Amino acid sequence: MQFLVYILVYPFLWLISILPFRLLYAFSDVLYLLIFRIFGYRKKTVYSNLRLVFPEKSEQEITSITKKFYHHLCDMMVEAIKSLTITETEMRKHFTFSNVELIQNLENKDRSVALMCAHYGSWEWIFVLQTYVKSRGNAVYKRLGNKYFDRMVKGIRAKYNSHLISTKEIAVELIKLKKNSVNSITGFVSDQSPKPWKAFHWQEFMNIRVPVHTGAEMLSKRLDMSVVFFKVKRLKRGYYECTFELLAEHPKDFKDYEITDKFLKLVEQQIHEAPQYYLWTHKRWKHKDKSPEDYAKA
Repeated sequence: MQFLVYILVYPFLWLISILPFRLLYAFSDVLYLLIFRIFGYRKKTVYSNLRLVFPEKSEQEITSITKKFYHHLCDMMVEAIKSLTITETEMRKHFTFSNVELIQNLENKDRSVALMCAHYGSWEWIFVLQTYVKSRGNAVYKRLGNKYFDRMVKGIRAKYNSHLISTKEIAVELIKLKKNSVNSITGFVSDQSPKPWKAFHWQEFMNIRVPVHTGAEMLSKRLDMSVVFFKVKRLKRGYYECTFELLAEHPKDFKDYEITDKFLKLVEQQIHEAPQYYLWTHKRWKHKDKSPEDYAKA
């Protein structure tokens, strides 16, 4: 059944991916009508999240952010499909770096790097970074249920010397690379909501106390990897600029969770600057009414 779904869907995805950008975004506009206007995909979750973190905003402002968010969400979906056939030249044109020398300087110091980011802006084309650096690229991801689509996504990343590694395998893989003296650049999307009974750290995010993922910081300290935050800014439709900010060159010099807290503050700044580019469909604040003590008693 998985293979049948794959062979039926893949040709459709490929046809979308070869569309010129003008037609690609026209298709995104149609997708917006379907997802937002007709099906209302997770619309209640989006409204609830926005109302929760922006109590000071009017209903008109919340509605405006919501519409802009869904337009951006559809753009990201078609851009992900475009990754099937986009050329390196096109990707370099559409996803640029303002200070890639920060990463190159760390490479020159023989440092491996942990890249921390949030579900903000666009992270789909960050893999083109590998064309500017020498280190092996990794990205932590959740394995897809369909093994054929999972293989397809891995193949797309492999074009840029990037490797997708599941959350369960990442620690073992990074330890192996360090033992073999292989420098790497590993991407962690670190703003998800972890299972609260497994969380080591709770912190305020957008003024609401929630459990926080600390895996990137813990692995960085264990393996002495420099930690860098990458911020993606949308310049115009289909064009993004990525800026790096060093969080910790030597993470062991920082107190526990200090790096994670710095990361969260930077994500908050992004959200306040342009909230429509955050992934509001995630139930990021679903544990807001709980506390670490509630799970300790369970």
